[in-house]
Amino acid sequence: MTDNLELIQKLVILYGTKILLALMIVVIGKWLVKKIAKIVENTMNQNNVDPAIRNFVGSLVYWALLIFVCIAALSQLGIQTASFVAIVGAGGLAIGLALQGSLANFAAGVLILIFRPFKVGDFIEIAGVSGVVQNIQVFTTELNSPDNKKIIVPNGGVISGNIINYSANDTRRVDLVFGIGYGDNVDTAKAVLERLVTDNPKVLSLPAPTIAVAELADSSVNIVCRPWVKTEDYWSAYFDITEAGKKALDSAGIVIPYPQRDLHLHNVGDTATQLTN
Repeated sequence: MTDNLELIQKLVILYGTKILLALMIVVIGKWLVKKIAKIVENTMNQNNVDPAIRNFVGSLVYWALLIFVCIAALSQLGIQTASFVAIVGAGGLAIGLALQGSLANFAAGVLILIFRPFKVGDFIEIAGVSGVVQNIQVFTTELNSPDNKKIIVPNGGVISGNIINYSANDTRRVDLVFGIGYGDNVDTAKAVLERLVTDNPKVLSLPAPTIAVAELADSSVNIVCRPWVKTEDYWSAYFDITEAGKKALDSAGIVIPYPQRDLHLHNVGDTATQLTN
């Protein structure tokens, strides 16, 4: 009986100490993990990292370190953790292979949020679609098309192609072409267009508008009209100048031609008769 009590005491002391140390590892380790995750988040916050990345990376650091703490606690209890680590590693590899497309989108989302090629509210063209950026998430980017359709683009497709940001700069050039007839006076037409863009309040004085003959086409002499406007005024200026240009050229008696052909008919029968005579 005495021997059994001594054995129990030894086991309690041995395993009680191990359990106590394991609990201390869990408690202290969890506290340290929270501190480290908070430091990581604060560092990213000081560097103006996007909140989506900040929260995701903070959570990733927290759970990864917490797994190591749990493994250390199990090892303190005498449990062989080598096989457990191997299982976790194999599981992580399998999950990574199964989610490689999602992981690629995540990596692309991190790059977008770090380098910021566009922001919410910008009008952009990506992956063959265009629209106003509504939301930038870790895995996808959401656009609102000009005809009010919601477009969700995986971030992997955004990074792999060209990104055209129409809102990145404060000013944009409006490119218009007005065709006039070959019989019309070029200088008069240019003067009409110059007066038109000068009087438009949305057109900027600097850079100066470009109005010049660009092409001698088949049916018209094409004059380019390229005024500069604020980015937010682009479409309203485009439509206003197009309509006003048509009216101003009409008032000046300048013809805006359309493709046409001259057809010449010959009397084949009379020609044949003349040849036989």
